[in-house]
Amino acid sequence: MYPLCISFLMFVTMEDRQKPKWGRIFIPVILLLFISSCRYHSKNGLSEKTKSMELTCKKGEYGYDLKLLQTYLKPLELKNGESRVLIAPEYQGRVLTSTSSGLKGFSYGWINHGLIEKNKVQKHINAYGGEERLWFGPEGGQFSIFFRKGEPFDFEHWQTPACIDTEPFNIVGNDSNSVTFTKNVKLNNYSGTEFQFDVFRKVSLISRDKAEKLLQAVLPSDVKMVAYQSENRIENTGTNEWTKTTGALSVWMLGMLNPSLGVTIVVPYKKGDYGKIVNSSYFGEIPEDRLKTDDRAIYLKADGKYRSKIGIPPLRVLPRLGSYDAINKILTILECTVDTAATEYVNSAWKLQEKPFAGDVINAYNDGPLADGSQMGPFYELETSSKAGFLKPGEKLEHIQQTYHFQGNEEELNRIAEKVLGVSVEKIKSVFN
Repeated sequence: MYPLCISFLMFVTMEDRQKPKWGRIFIPVILLLFISSCRYHSKNGLSEKTKSMELTCKKGEYGYDLKLLQTYLKPLELKNGESRVLIAPEYQGRVLTSTSSGLKGFSYGWINHGLIEKNKVQKHINAYGGEERLWFGPEGGQFSIFFRKGEPFDFEHWQTPACIDTEPFNIVGNDSNSVTFTKNVKLNNYSGTEFQFDVFRKVSLISRDKAEKLLQAVLPSDVKMVAYQSENRIENTGTNEWTKTTGALSVWMLGMLNPSLGVTIVVPYKKGDYGKIVNSSYFGEIPEDRLKTDDRAIYLKADGKYRSKIGIPPLRVLPRLGSYDAINKILTILECTVDTAATEYVNSAWKLQEKPFAGDVINAYNDGPLADGSQMGPFYELETSSKAGFLKPGEKLEHIQQTYHFQGNEEELNRIAEKVLGVSVEKIKSVFN
């Protein structure tokens, strides 16, 4: 096309005496046709990226986040109709956000727009956000990988390992339905143990038919849905075994989502004589108007206005949790693999621990202002962890998680919530009202 354009422009700029007679007569007509042709070509030859740039999207819509991220990164999209999942290889293959309704649809993941736009590496952590990211535990204690040996357990000495903060993952497979990443990692823990391991991470779209089978629930066709699965695996490639005396790692999944005054986190738990139901002492005890428990589930208010965190111990855990946003009518469900025979999970408390493998399996966090009034978010988090990986050289530890977002008629969302979480959205809405 471009050689033709150049030739024609040269012809147009020739002196009249040099042009053939037909050219002097028909040049206005030819010029009009040429301009129309060029307009058509440029409009219809736009890449989807350029089209999304031209689209006017508001903050909170998927297209807004897509435009921002394409400016600073090279994100990958998995797409099935209007369902889209946006993934950043530069950020360890994390799922940044997703939508069930195309470019103008609600963007489910919380993204730290200001930090990404700053485009500068931060000390301690680069909290870019994202609705599903891969970390490794433990965070605190004598086997911590976030603190160096002998240093105090405080924020000034806390440092997120580069492999889960600033270093990209390698893409080894990619199509419209899935993307696969790998990474070779070497870490030292607080006790001086060296860990060498390979990371495998695959993110795949989940179709509506597959979602119905996995959740064992009927999903009405007029309920909008986006769903994906991540397979996360680590393999001990070193020469030493990971033990209770040297320390072990876990696969830790964290998802940052957008809060509202109508969001409530729901964590079903196992009934019976299994001891404490919920650990609510991470940042001090949580007021009763923000944390409630009944005979089916634990409920945590997720409005992004009060810093609080809960954990579910192994004997109480069920392999799922979720949240409901009554304002935007969004039901989110996470399911994960849980080894029912396992009782040892890494403990991430910021102190030397008597029981370093007495950690929680599922966590939920509501962001809020710090003592000085500053706040990173607001956002809320849904988290799941694998058991502690006591791995011999060559052994592997895998953790699989499915994320579902449903948006639509509350009556139909109610059926999904009752089937999967064991409580209705009506019940969820009433807990803190």
